[in-house]
Amino acid sequence: MTANKERIEQHIELLGQFTATPGQGVTRLTYSKEDLQARNYIKEKMAAYGLQVSEDGFGNIFGKLEGTLKDAPSVIVGSHFDSVPNGGAYDGTAGVVIGLEVAALFQELQLTPDYPLEVLAMVEEEGSRFGGGLMGSRGMMGVMIEEDFTAVADKDGILATDAMAAIGLDPSKEKIRRPETIKAFLELHIEQGPILEEKGIRIGVVEAIVGLVQLEVTVQGRAGHAGTTPMDRRSDALVSAAQLIAAFPQLAKETGNGTVITTGRLQVFPNGANVIPDKVVFSVDIRAGKEEHIQHALDRVKELVASHNGVDGIHTIADQLMSIEPKELDPEIRGLFKNISEELAIPYCTMNSGAGHDAMVLSDFTACGMVFVPSKDGLSHCPEEWSDAEHLADGATILFEAVKRLAVE
Repeated sequence: MTANKERIEQHIELLGQFTATPGQGVTRLTYSKEDLQARNYIKEKMAAYGLQVSEDGFGNIFGKLEGTLKDAPSVIVGSHFDSVPNGGAYDGTAGVVIGLEVAALFQELQLTPDYPLEVLAMVEEEGSRFGGGLMGSRGMMGVMIEEDFTAVADKDGILATDAMAAIGLDPSKEKIRRPETIKAFLELHIEQGPILEEKGIRIGVVEAIVGLVQLEVTVQGRAGHAGTTPMDRRSDALVSAAQLIAAFPQLAKETGNGTVITTGRLQVFPNGANVIPDKVVFSVDIRAGKEEHIQHALDRVKELVASHNGVDGIHTIADQLMSIEPKELDPEIRGLFKNISEELAIPYCTMNSGAGHDAMVLSDFTACGMVFVPSKDGLSHCPEEWSDAEHLADGATILFEAVKRLAVE
């Protein structure tokens, strides 16, 4: 049984309409109006494919097909459905849609698994609204504790719990998923890079995911009039922040070994054209394939930030939001993906993921496997993001076969 590429394409197209920036990519922030629209669509399709639908206290969505074995752990397929600002229609969403497709194939073939099948749609993987990233999976597995979650707020000071309530979600629901209730987690994702397309290969079997550390740096200066404050009397927070950020590329280059350092979010206060900035808050994202390289870059960044503290009236603070070590994915599931690809005569290669994914959180608690499909021109996190429905259908077929072998004794 092969996956239905037209059905996959339709789901992605319809979900892509739930955006705060029509015509300028997909902007679907967690607990927003667009989140609610996508959420209702996903829940409706889960129910249509015979799944029992529920949500946890973070707003993660579960669709469950019960198995014949009593109290058996589930085989879970899924990804996230939030986006970056002005992102694409495939990042995360494709993995949720492939989970729906697996459920649709089980329904069409009238298959009843022994181990339950679950389709999972997670919130706030990107960290675009509440920072840190991977919040749905970290929260679900207890890596983010309740006290931390209740304090989480967006850039406008709106608490995550209040944002949840505003769209009808209940943050008092059970949040923690016990690891013993999960047999395996499978995730399909677009590659977000050029390797598969350049090689003409349809499937990437992911061996490992890079580690990452995310910081929030606050640079505090002193406001003043842009016209009347002499240059040598200024404590300009933005100038200091710009010097720090400009040093990161060279720092990453000196660390080497594929280490990358990125600042993707920057807030300037009071953000007036004729006011010297008194505070700047910006993100720092450090990624590398080995933990020692991440730690080396992290130490260098912290040293650099500290070196600006006390200079020209500037004060700096670097708060670490999240740290996840590089993760090797389950070798047995990788082998299963390879065997199925060979049986179906679908070309594949093994590769590592340079991006973070929910699977890297879940891999600490259960067996995890990831499949990549090509991204056109290697583009992602932009409106031009696109993956061929035929490649997505290949990935869905592989995941369907893998679920059958994991969920049926």
